[in-house]
Amino acid sequence: QLQLVESGGGLVQIGGSLRLSCAASGFTLDDLTIGWFRQAPGKGREGVSCSSSGGSSTMYADSVKGRFTISRDNAKKTVTLQMNGLRPEDTGVYYCAVRRGSTSPGTMCSTSLVDYWGQGTQVTVSS
Repeated sequence: QLQLVESGGGLVQIGGSLRLSCAASGFTLDDLTIGWFRQAPGKGREGVSCSSSGGSSTMYADSVKGRFTISRDNAKKTVTLQMNGLRPEDTGVYYCAVRRGSTSPGTMCSTSLVDYWGQGTQVTVSS
């Protein structure tokens, strides 16, 4: 069974940090473009950060550049999103996702071109 399971979400104060993790089961990440998306209350889902299969190419939404870092460990089948300097506007449900084939990180994140989604993890940033 193909599955992506996120963890690491929670409640954090403004300026704090969280580290989200995504564990894949039932498939390997080696040839997949992977990404993190989020959905704020009352808004659509947006791409936060995406990474090419080898990790050499990454894309970040302008709103998180310099604060978030995506990484992947294909051997352990895990994807992480390190989030620093959190702001209230970062609040939302964060989803891990994968795309088969040669989709670029930019395309995956900007068009939500995804084959599999995780169930999401809630991140809440408060003062």
